[in-house]
Amino acid sequence: MSTRTGVLAIDHGTKRTGFAAVDALRIAAVPLEAFAGSGGGPELLAYVAKLLDERTVGVLLVGLPRHADGSEGVRAAEVRAFSVRLAARFPKLAVVLHDEHLTTKAAEELLREAGTRRSDWKGRRDSLSALVLLRDWLESGEPR
Repeated sequence: MSTRTGVLAIDHGTKRTGFAAVDALRIAAVPLEAFAGSGGGPELLAYVAKLLDERTVGVLLVGLPRHADGSEGVRAAEVRAFSVRLAARFPKLAVVLHDEHLTTKAAEELLREAGTRRSDWKGRRDSLSALVLLRDWLESGEPR
């Protein structure tokens, strides 16, 4: 019997945060509605709690922004701080950081391929970035 649970992927942003989820069987990975608001306030954690109430999740997968050379900058430090707050708020869940390099570009390509007007990208791009992050993590063997 498998002990896997669902995964909630988070593309943390300073103004908008995208989300995607996959079920325990890893069959249905879907983008969720993005959170529009500060990435540093308690409202974002409350929004995560709402998403967790709606599904069975064991892993919070957080995209870690890195530069092309693999180094980390200011945004990576902000995401690491957010991850610490996530772990404190949801101690029973694993918080996993995964390189999100180029996920936004991949999400924009998905939007272009779908024929989505650029003016409609705003909220969708962030959650599609979370979906790309989630798929990448799953395809790489779910590294911790």
